Amino acid sequence: MSWLEKLRDLVRKPENAVLDPDAPGLRTVVAAFDPAVADSAVLADSPGWASEAPAVLVHHLVLPADRIEEAAAILAQDGYDLREQSRDGDRVRAHARRVQVLDALHCAQERSRMAGLAQRLGGDAPGWEARQPGDSPTASA
Repeated sequence: MSWLEKLRDLVRKPENAVLDPDAPGLRTVVAAFDPAVADSAVLADSPGWASEAPAVLVHHLVLPADRIEEAAAILAQDGYDLREQSRDGDRVRAHARRVQVLDALHCAQERSRMAGLAQRLGGDAPGWEARQPGDSPTASA
């Protein structure tokens, strides 16, 4: 193999299967709704989570209805799709979704980021879950 081929192999992005957040058959494989439990512990305790595979990371948010568009614009900058789930008066329950490979550090960073965003907008970020394809058992935390 020539040095040029070696260089190409080093810089070539690995080809990962694209995961559609709306694909049928996605199952919740890990969930974190207790702020006292570290994300690393939640991931380690999840038998259904495939650590090397992409997952749909879903942050649960409760936001004021008049701040949803602002939240969606902020989240879109980092590849999140904000989906409204339900309305209760002036509050909206929403999911911020993004496909990524999960690890404890990034889950903790994103949880903190979502909590900060929700607080700035007058809302709350009660937790997150991850969904992957297959017949994995539903996790609860």
